[in-house]
Amino acid sequence: MHTVYFLLGSNIGDSKTALQLAEKHIEAAMGPIKKRSAFYRTAAWGNTDQPDFLNRVIIIETALTAGETLKIILKTEEQMGRTRSYKNAPRMIDIDILFFDDEIINTKDLAVPHPEIQNRRFVLEPLNEISPSFLHPLLRKTSAEMLAACGDRLNVQKI
Repeated sequence: MHTVYFLLGSNIGDSKTALQLAEKHIEAAMGPIKKRSAFYRTAAWGNTDQPDFLNRVIIIETALTAGETLKIILKTEEQMGRTRSYKNAPRMIDIDILFFDDEIINTKDLAVPHPEIQNRRFVLEPLNEISPSFLHPLLRKTSAEMLAACGDRLNVQKI
């Protein structure tokens, strides 16, 4: 079995319901959720001229490969109404693979660990809540250490 960390995000429509629906899709297609962070209201990153996001980190166990996992999350996003228009656009649902075990994957379609984890407080706050001692396989820093060193000062509020 593989342990997979996901970041879920939404800033269009009923974001809480969207995240919960994404979780149901993930559990049905991939395996049980082992841990969930609280919901976090976060300022938009990159393109800041849009509504705040609701984010959460979940951890699942799955027998699927990383490639199979990616296909399922892309299909889930599409089924939930995600359209890809431009970088950092508002979205109904966004599902990112943060970690897949301690694997390092760099393909045309997938980069794991997610390359921006250490730079984004909206990822690190919920990640640290549920897994403060998880060791980033490339940076060799724990979630807590990455959060303490993070220079991102965008507002992230646990709700």
